[in-house]
Amino acid sequence: MAKITGVTFKEGGKVYYFSPGKDRYKEGMGVIVETTRGVEYATVVIPFAEVPEEKLVSPLKPIMRIASPKDREIHRKNLEKKDGALKIVAEKIEKHNLDMKLIDCEFTFDGAKAVFYYSAPQRVDFRELVKELSQIFKMRIELRQVGIRDEIKMIGGLAPCGRECCCASCMPDFKKVSIKMAKNQGLSLNPGKISGLCGRLMCCLAYENDYYSDAFKKMPKIGSEVVSPDGKGTVVNINMLKMEVRVRIDDKEKDIFTYHDYPVTDLKFKVSQKAEKEDEEVPADLKEILD
Repeated sequence: MAKITGVTFKEGGKVYYFSPGKDRYKEGMGVIVETTRGVEYATVVIPFAEVPEEKLVSPLKPIMRIASPKDREIHRKNLEKKDGALKIVAEKIEKHNLDMKLIDCEFTFDGAKAVFYYSAPQRVDFRELVKELSQIFKMRIELRQVGIRDEIKMIGGLAPCGRECCCASCMPDFKKVSIKMAKNQGLSLNPGKISGLCGRLMCCLAYENDYYSDAFKKMPKIGSEVVSPDGKGTVVNINMLKMEVRVRIDDKEKDIFTYHDYPVTDLKFKVSQKAEKEDEEVPADLKEILD
């Protein structure tokens, strides 16, 4: 087992592992670490833990030091420069008439480089823009294109549920989601109901997928015939949280029908042996919300 300390470079961002060394850290403490981009300021989210060696992608780099008051002041000033820098870059983008949307920016801790994130429908020739920005900021300039999901992760916003988007608040990495997850949960395959602010499938579809996948296999399909304690009937609705099935029972002699709710264990039905494929044909109006 390897001893690690977990840090993030952004609130709600991905957690990176570093070797704690001899120091002891507290959650929320600022530290200075060395990354591929150079020396950076990070925040401790996992003070100390042990993880299996096979989960480590590469040898752990040590945390250089606990952030001093001077380090925290430099980090604060770098954050304060963002708004002014974004305004300047937005003006220059408009000046050069470039088809790109500026999203966010970061200044490296040592002040040697600024990274500006943008989205665009196609490739953008921004060479002249970079030259002008280098002269203005007196540092290296990097423009990095991101996808629609990353854009929402950086900007944030309120999801359809009324809470802040998971990707911007509590989800360091994007999860794989599919139409099958929505089907397993009995959700309407309406793009407006199952897509997030990014226009793609909502990440939260994956949260309870294990439960719903298992429950879905134990339930009869809507429209199928089952045998209930009150006779044969047709399934009109299923409740996978309560594991209950609503059955319509027809009395042909009296020409009436009744509805009853039964625990799935009280019913007899034929379980379909045909497994649904992940790559099954998707309706045209849903294709655009898939990755």
